[in-house]
Amino acid sequence: MASLFDKAKEFVAEKIAGVPKPEASLAAVSIKSFSRDSFLFHSDVAVHNPYSRSIPICEVSFSLKSAGREIASGKIPDPGSLAANGETKLEVPVKVPYDFMLSVLKDVGRDWDIDYQLDVGLIVDLPIVGDLTIPLSVKGEIKLPTVSDLFKLGGDGSDD
Repeated sequence: MASLFDKAKEFVAEKIAGVPKPEASLAAVSIKSFSRDSFLFHSDVAVHNPYSRSIPICEVSFSLKSAGREIASGKIPDPGSLAANGETKLEVPVKVPYDFMLSVLKDVGRDWDIDYQLDVGLIVDLPIVGDLTIPLSVKGEIKLPTVSDLFKLGGDGSDD
């Protein structure tokens, strides 16, 4: 009985391994806007759906780290679905309060940038297979605006 179960498990694993899966890429992080109390960073996720039907996205989770510390994290529940036979772009907004930014200023140095790592988990609901997490990660540097740049950027004016 155990060998029959093992053979069935192997058969299913082989069939699932050959099933095409959505592929995704993650863009570098940039500053989108700022308010009186925080910066709003963002990154774009581009996901290609190889199926002729749309696929529901269950959740997008994210974690932004700098200098080995997590400075922001969160989840975007039910952000929609992936378009059939095409590419869907999702924005991952990351709100970072100024007090967290001050805690990583030691990393800034003279060049006024911070090193970061953004980890994103995109959970989609594939037919038959079930929930599949597509892990994505990007590392880079964010050039922080100087005081004069802040006036040029023109914050979003919100008081979030």
